[in-house]
Formats: sequence, structure tokens, C-alpha cells
Amino acid sequence: MGPVSGTTTRRVLLAFGALVALFAAASGYALGRLADIHEGTRALREVGGRAREARELATAVRDQYAHLAHTIILGNDSHRRFHTEARARVEALTRRLAEHARDAEERAAVADIQASGDALDTLYRDTLLPAVMAKDAGAVEAAHGRALEWVSRIQARVDGLTADSDASMDAFEAHVGAVERDSFRWALLLLGGATLFAAGVGVYIGNAVARLVQHEKLAGIGRLAAGVAHEINNPLGVILGYVRLLQRRAEGTLAEDLRVVEEEAVRCQDIVEGLLDLARPGRGPREPVALRDACEEVVSRLREATRLGTVTVDVHGEGTAWVQAPRLRQVLLNLVKNAAEAAGEGGQVEVRIAVDADGSARVAVSDSGAGVTPEARARLFEPFFTTKPSGTGLGLAVSQAIAEAHGGRIDVDSGALGGARFTLSLPAPSREQEAAA
Repeated sequence: MGPVSGTTTRRVLLAFGALVALFAAASGYALGRLADIHEGTRALREVGGRAREARELATAVRDQYAHLAHTIILGNDSHRRFHTEARARVEALTRRLAEHARDAEERAAVADIQASGDALDTLYRDTLLPAVMAKDAGAVEAAHGRALEWVSRIQARVDGLTADSDASMDAFEAHVGAVERDSFRWALLLLGGATLFAAGVGVYIGNAVARLVQHEKLAGIGRLAAGVAHEINNPLGVILGYVRLLQRRAEGTLAEDLRVVEEEAVRCQDIVEGLLDLARPGRGPREPVALRDACEEVVSRLREATRLGTVTVDVHGEGTAWVQAPRLRQVLLNLVKNAAEAAGEGGQVEVRIAVDADGSARVAVSDSGAGVTPEARARLFEPFFTTKPSGTGLGLAVSQAIAEAHGGRIDVDSGALGGARFTLSLPAPSREQEAAA
């Protein structure tokens, strides 16, 4: 080996060694940062769990008070069992909060909630309920006033726990975000002079960060959905309670109307629960659903609710898909309602069902509206993005999440009626599902 050959060899070896060292340094740093992100995400989930439990406890306490109030309103003990069930729920949630308490301050707050809850329960059983049954208005009023004091105390404690959890979540999110930004900058610096092998590592890290960002978005929506769902469930529960009370005395068409109100209120509760599945939509048993029947049912419901106006809706085609039926109806209702709103009075909506040879199904909803601009089309499925003055921007985001959880997706393009066409694609059934059918 000559001097030139030896020098070249050494340079190649040095260059290769430098590349390996650069890759090792980048990999080590990236792995360390990913571990930090993983730990931060785990802590974020734990804090988020405590926040959800605190909100559930607040809802359970309000339910307990609602049954107490119903006892006063109805003047009998018909809500005693419901009060007992609500009380059991409060106790279970309180125990879970006590198990997950981080420090002495949280444990003291939970202990105070437990003591206040015990006092409220004792007041109901030993004082208020006997006063109600005895028709002692003065005693009832006095007991109700004390009950409000205990409920307010519990609510204040729960609000404090929720505020602490939210503050901790914000801190964890800021920490994870700082780690993400720091990791990205150093990864670019270390991998800037690397070869394709090192560039591949950079792509991997970029994809991992992107997945984490998407996960955090879904987690944020899940937290929002949880808060909204708990608040909506309360008035829905009251509506259902009064509807069922009225049904006992209703006859004829009024009874039928109340039954429809009850069904729709229950359906609203199902939809609210569906919002909680943003981070885990589509989990649960699936069944074969006739797509045409589902589409026609959605159109009928919208027509009864006067949500279609003078819009003409035609359904064509047949097909079956293995899905969670309530989730499918939620998606179809969103798509048809949006299409009708886009078409406007006197417009047209077409729902066309098709099944491919492999069993995969498609439901295309077209409208005669103005269509969707390219700018809006790129963001249609982003949470909270909407083109409507009063829209929430959650309908299509939730629908896409449900479709993806079923192994499908929703795509948008231009339809034959001149407006937009949203196509829900669902995969073919698995062998196990075909065998079950």
C-alpha cells in the first residue's frame, strides 16, 4: 500500500468514523429526547385522568343534588333509589381521586369532599326525606338550605382540584412542547452534514414528532369534549326525567310525541358520549348495517326535525358495512345535514351507495351548492375549522375520526350536482366478520 493509497484509506475511514460518530450522537440525543417526551406524555395522561375524574365527580354531585331536589319537587320518596345510586357514584369517584392524589394538600381536599358528601347524604336520609314525607315545609326549606351549602362546598373543592390539574397539564404541555422544539433544532444541526443514512434518521424523528403533535391535538379535543359532554349530559338527564314523568299521565298523540322526544334525547346522549371517543373512536362491537336503511333513517329524522326545509334528498344504491351503527348514523347525519345547508332552499342532495367487488363500501353525499374552495378543502377536517358563521368546526373532524377508527376515511371533491361531494369509504369485512354473518 503506497502513501497516497494509505492516506486515502485513512481519510475514508476517518470520514466513515465521523459519520458513524455523528449518527451515534444524533441517535443518542434523539432517543434521550424521545424518552423525555414519552415521560412527559405519560405524566400528561395521568394529570388528564385526574382532571377527568374531578369533572366526573362534579357531575355526580350535581346528579345527587338533582335527585334531592326532585324529592322536594315531587313530595315523595320516588327518587330515593336514584339518590342512593348517585351517592354510590360519588363515593366511588372520591375513592379514585384519593388513590391518585399527588400530595397532602390534594388528599386533604378529597377528604373534605368525602366528609361533605357524607354530611349531605345523612342530611338527605335523616332530615330532608322525613320532612318531605311529613309535609313539613319549614323543615324542608331549612334542610334544603343546608344541602345547598354542602353542595357548594363540594363544588368549590372539586373546582380547586380541577384548576390544579389544568395548571399541571398546561405546565406539562409547555415542557413537552419545549422538548419538541429543542429536539428538532439539535437534530437538524447534528444531521445537517450526514449522508442519506443520517437523513433517514432525521425523517424518522420528524415523523415521530408529527405523530406526537397529532396525539396532543386529539388529547386536547378529548379534554374539551369531556368537559362539554358532562355539562350537556346534565340538562339532557333533567329533560329525560321530566319527559318520563309526563309520559305516566300522557295519552294518545301526546304520548307518542313524548316518546319521540325521549328517543331523540337518548340519541343526543349517545352523540355526546361519542365526542368522548375522539381519542379512541370506533372501539366496541360492530355489526352488519344496511347502508340504505341507515341513510333513509337519517334523512327521515332530519326531515321530521325540519332541518331539510325544501331541499330534495334522493338515496340510491344498496350495501352493507360492518360498523358501529350509532357512529355510522352520526357520520351520515353530519354529511347529509351539511349537504342540505350547502344546497340551500330548493336545492338538491344525492346520497349514492356503492359496494366494490372486495366488499368495501362507499357512501357519497353530493349537493347542488357552491362547492368548497381549495383553501377550505385543505382544512375541512381540522378541529374547530368551519366555513359557517355559527358552526363549531367539530362535525367533520369527529366524522373523520370515526371513519378512520373503522379503517376508512372521508374524502371531498366536486360532485355531479355542481357542489361538493363527501365520500365515506369503509373497508371490506374481515374473515371473522364474514363468518359471523
